Amino acid sequence: MENLNPSLETMRKKMKAFSKSLANDESRAEDDAEAARSFLAHATPLVDARLHELVPPETREPVLVHSAIRWSLFAGGKRLRPALLLAAGNAFGAKDDILLRAACAFEMIHTYSLIHDDLPSMDDDSLRRGRPTCHVQFGEAIAILAGDALQTLAFGTVAEDESLNAEKRVRVVSELARAAGTPDGMLAGQCFDLAAESRSVSAQELEAIHRHKTGAIIRASACCGAIIAGASAHDTESVSTYAAHLGLLFQITDDLLDVTSSIERLGKTPGKDARSQKATYPALYGIETARSLAERTCEEACAHLDRIETPTQILRSIARFVLLRTA
Repeated sequence: MENLNPSLETMRKKMKAFSKSLANDESRAEDDAEAARSFLAHATPLVDARLHELVPPETREPVLVHSAIRWSLFAGGKRLRPALLLAAGNAFGAKDDILLRAACAFEMIHTYSLIHDDLPSMDDDSLRRGRPTCHVQFGEAIAILAGDALQTLAFGTVAEDESLNAEKRVRVVSELARAAGTPDGMLAGQCFDLAAESRSVSAQELEAIHRHKTGAIIRASACCGAIIAGASAHDTESVSTYAAHLGLLFQITDDLLDVTSSIERLGKTPGKDARSQKATYPALYGIETARSLAERTCEEACAHLDRIETPTQILRSIARFVLLRTA
């Protein structure tokens, strides 16, 4: 027995060291997530204030459409996409003021997509961000018009941004249009998603759906922040690839929350994906494997930031925040 003691003691030390390392990793991850929450708390009021300036007031005709726009646009939310644009731009030296109009354009596109996604002909949802969806509150026709209006306002917001030179405006408009549309953007992803309902999909199909539907706009947000800041082609591509992985991570965690969270936390109807027989990561892989996939995707996202020499801690913290989010 005495001969076994050194081996047992070595094993105990290794297990203790592993446990300590794991605890440190968890602590660092939570610290990163907290840093992201602080950045979002900084970015959200800036974005909201500029959105209030850019969007017509409820008192201006057509009152009903403008009321519907504001109902959806100011219903809360994380403001992740505009915050990501700000974070990417800040990383390469741009100030918030020069980034804000483009950031708001991305939030307009995102909100338009939510309004249309909730329609009876699409996902048929009655709750969004803890309140009735736009078509429930204002009727289907006004909701469609509100989404249409936000889409056009988004492109006008960038086109009329006098803080950017003409070349940067054109590049941002191009990136936004490509990410929102088809064949490489959100609209294509929504089509793929609808076509995948009530049938089995492969892992490759599932990833393609969400790289288009969710990932394209998130990728373009970071890309446009880098473009506005004047980042090099190498750094712009690196931060864009990071954000493409971040978009996939966001969708994996979104799918997980749909089966593990509550209506109070989510602010929308949980379990809807399963009832609609949607193609999701938990449905394809199971909950535990989907969680492992989320962790790996987070690591892959951050690995692309290693190629950038400028400090990228906020971008890393946003990835950790998305991984650990509970709503």
